[in-house]
Amino acid sequence: MKYRNIPTTSLNPSVICLGGGPLGVDLSKETSFALLDRFYAGGGNFIDTALVYGEWLPDGKGLSEKTIGNWLKARSNRSEIIIGTKGAHPRLSTMQVGRLSEPEISADLDESLQNLQTGYIDLYWLHRDDPSRPVAEILTILNEQVRAGKIRYFGCSNWSESRIREAQEYAAAHGLQPFAGDQVMYSFATPNPAAITDQTLVTMNAGLKTYHQSSGLAAMAYNSQARGFFAKIDLAGGAVENLAPSLRKTYANPENLQKYARLKHLSATLGWPVSALSLAYLLAQPFPVYPISGSTTLAQLQDNLQAANIGLDSSQAAFLERGE
Repeated sequence: MKYRNIPTTSLNPSVICLGGGPLGVDLSKETSFALLDRFYAGGGNFIDTALVYGEWLPDGKGLSEKTIGNWLKARSNRSEIIIGTKGAHPRLSTMQVGRLSEPEISADLDESLQNLQTGYIDLYWLHRDDPSRPVAEILTILNEQVRAGKIRYFGCSNWSESRIREAQEYAAAHGLQPFAGDQVMYSFATPNPAAITDQTLVTMNAGLKTYHQSSGLAAMAYNSQARGFFAKIDLAGGAVENLAPSLRKTYANPENLQKYARLKHLSATLGWPVSALSLAYLLAQPFPVYPISGSTTLAQLQDNLQAANIGLDSSQAAFLERGE
């Protein structure tokens, strides 16, 4: 496993982050613990979760956090793990109504601390934005939580480039702790915009990518495997028609098929699976990227962990991206 400091912080996480979405929600406690154990044994020390994970199930709110909290307690390794969790998510029934007031952020944070059985969160993410609320107010709330010792650093998730820029500039001008990173939907595959029905999600685009590169702001890439698009089309022998309809709708397009062909070529040359190479592409960007691996099986996790050791050079990354 390789590690990379998150700029402006003292955190040195593994470059592969374990996504906690399935833990305790789609997976049993036993399977969840097995994945956590394998990730930890492989050198992983960076875990991402959210208070909302499981909320769609009866009494399921916080299930992922609670599972991770129970694992941390059972393994007595809290000090060795960098925990990131997300709060201030809109209610699922009113997704367009923001929840970024001080009482809402504080209540969610306290609930996450209890679920995770910890006194502090290493990285606290605001799960969605509310553009009607000034960044000054939001940053003030988060800096107060830092001073209170409940969080060490914080970031944003699903924020636009303009709002991130505004927040970072305000923090710099007023001597406040800025965002340490940005969680964004980002993978080697390009999604079909019409297939993304949740308009509160933000995907990596040219403007946002340019900002990350110029500022050095870290990107935590969720959905980093594009729901397994490249691995699944590889298993299907390149036959798009054999993919699940929802996966075809989201990722089947000429650009991604060309990317798959380049992945396949590089896979034959280097001997790495296409799934690992697609993550290695993210790690080869000229700004810090930490792919979040939402693995549900040990085999998937093992494939994803391999990406940390590939180390694509700039020419290989350019070949994957543009065929050059």
